[in-house]
Amino acid sequence: MNRILHTIIMISLILLVIGLAMVLSTGGLGFTVPPSGIRSLAIIFLNTTFNLDAKYRYISAMSPEAVTAIVWDYRGLDTLFETSVMFIAIVGALAISRGATEKLLKSFPSTQGMSLIVRTITRIAIVMILAVGGSIALHGHLTPGGGFQGGATIAVAPMLLIITFSIYLFSKMVTVYKAVTLRSVGLIGIALSAFIVLFVALIHSSSAYIFQNQPKLYSYYGLPSYIEPTVLGGTLFLFNTFETLAVAFGFAALFILFMLPEDAVRNVIMGEE
Repeated sequence: MNRILHTIIMISLILLVIGLAMVLSTGGLGFTVPPSGIRSLAIIFLNTTFNLDAKYRYISAMSPEAVTAIVWDYRGLDTLFETSVMFIAIVGALAISRGATEKLLKSFPSTQGMSLIVRTITRIAIVMILAVGGSIALHGHLTPGGGFQGGATIAVAPMLLIITFSIYLFSKMVTVYKAVTLRSVGLIGIALSAFIVLFVALIHSSSAYIFQNQPKLYSYYGLPSYIEPTVLGGTLFLFNTFETLAVAFGFAALFILFMLPEDAVRNVIMGEE
């Protein structure tokens, strides 16, 4: 009976998706005509994100990548709270299962995982994944990408390691404690980056803004926008770097938790033997 019910629900969802796709593709909800010109807000962003002109000095984020400038400079507080929501969810998941991972992982059998060929290919793929993820993160202020995208890319590596080498061996390399510690380093780094210019200004008995990147009117302190010939984007480089740590190891901790048998975790949480 349950199988029939699940089948009906699955077929209903598939038909719903197909129906909505047909309605949208045929214009059943109306078509939105793109504007003929660039919107005024877009013009402001394009003119100010990376502009060496003296008249734009105090409003430019000095980042060639407009999306990163918007995310971490123009609307940095919004991004901070959005990031906090995700990490509070991770904290909640880890807090509920506290103690279960350590206890259950000790009881897992020692295994070498999949075949030698698969393990060898995985080792090669891991290097490539880390290189691509690092590039996406560290160049996020120059090209499309950023800390979250880079961290999510790097997070594919622990998933592959868990599947290929087993959760037992992966937990020996990266424990939940290590993953949470590195994630916390990333979060602390994000918080310090938001206040770093303010700290510098206070040391010099001056004032600055939270999330300040480049010098502003009445606040003449800021982080270097470039070190010849490399463009840094001021605080944007720091935000991307630390968010990469927070995202990658936050997901790694969750992957370890998700790989544990649900019934076993429930028994540990409820105190059953």
